[in-house]
Amino acid sequence: MSEKEILRLPAEQLFSKELEALKKADKDEVPAGWKLSPRAVLKFIIGGVEGDTPITAKYIGNDRLVEICIATLLTDRALLLIGEPGTAKSWLSENLAAAIYGDSTQVVQGTAGTSEEQVRYSWNYALLLAEGYSDQAMIKSPVMKAMEQGGIARLEEISRCQSEVQDALISILSEKAIAINELGRQVFARRGFSLIATANTRDKGVNEMSAALKRRFNIVVLQPPADLQTEMDIVSKRVSEIATNYDIKAKPPTNNEIEKVVTVFRELRNGQSLDGKQKIKSPSGVTSTAEAISLLTSAMSLASCFGQGSIQEKDIAAGLAGAIIKDEERDRAVWLEYLENIMKKRGLAWQPLYQSCKDLER
Repeated sequence: MSEKEILRLPAEQLFSKELEALKKADKDEVPAGWKLSPRAVLKFIIGGVEGDTPITAKYIGNDRLVEICIATLLTDRALLLIGEPGTAKSWLSENLAAAIYGDSTQVVQGTAGTSEEQVRYSWNYALLLAEGYSDQAMIKSPVMKAMEQGGIARLEEISRCQSEVQDALISILSEKAIAINELGRQVFARRGFSLIATANTRDKGVNEMSAALKRRFNIVVLQPPADLQTEMDIVSKRVSEIATNYDIKAKPPTNNEIEKVVTVFRELRNGQSLDGKQKIKSPSGVTSTAEAISLLTSAMSLASCFGQGSIQEKDIAAGLAGAIIKDEERDRAVWLEYLENIMKKRGLAWQPLYQSCKDLER
């Protein structure tokens, strides 16, 4: 299968030219198990230029937070990224793993059904019955593979994992080893091994992390974009990248269109108008930056397939209600109130979008 046929390339393949340019120019000391020096990793994440190769920014925000993440991964401490949905936790985790280790695919996706075996090891039961316990019959978890290779494992949504899964991590992060009792031996982590976990603040209380587990992590809190322009820059960049990847044949959204979507999302998320003069009810869901990116990408797709090749207000309106209304009864009332009390009173520039949204409610 060619790269063009793959729906979503891992970061190390998507940005392979950038990583190669950084590696060739890297004059600083490279830590054991790493592909790049810490300074080169930082440039890969925050962007810049290396020779003739532009390095795209993977994370737009406080550069100091990225420095803390990289410095943490130099030590024996694991890294925990905490934030609201849409604060680029997973994206930052993936790109850190790609730059440091060259492989971001050693991932465990945390869910209510994630088992202890998925962070340790399990068995191929057909081989187990035929041969008994053996290395051939053992199925290594992404965490075990990263330990053996001196790489980085990623655990997404750690607070969605049950307590027994979290308890298994305490031993791994403390001892830097996994005991295979059936074979009477242990797998020890090579230098360079680390783990990056993410946790969603909206999942607080689902499976609360114990104090013992939290002590094994350095915790970095990723905040939503601080201001309107920063969020607009993030949305514009990611929409352009996604549209290029999916080969969407439509003009990218204008700055005015991005501003309207981001304004709506920020006001509903923060519970007040941008000028702080009017209180606004917030919906039950999270009107995150990621949702804004998804909405505008879908609007481009609509314009490409069923429009004139450029985004219209009706294309944006088609996604707004779905992005905001997660709880039908409560959120619909919040959305209709926002339309009448905020958007309708914004002036002529907002009237086409307001009318398109109202038309969908009929």
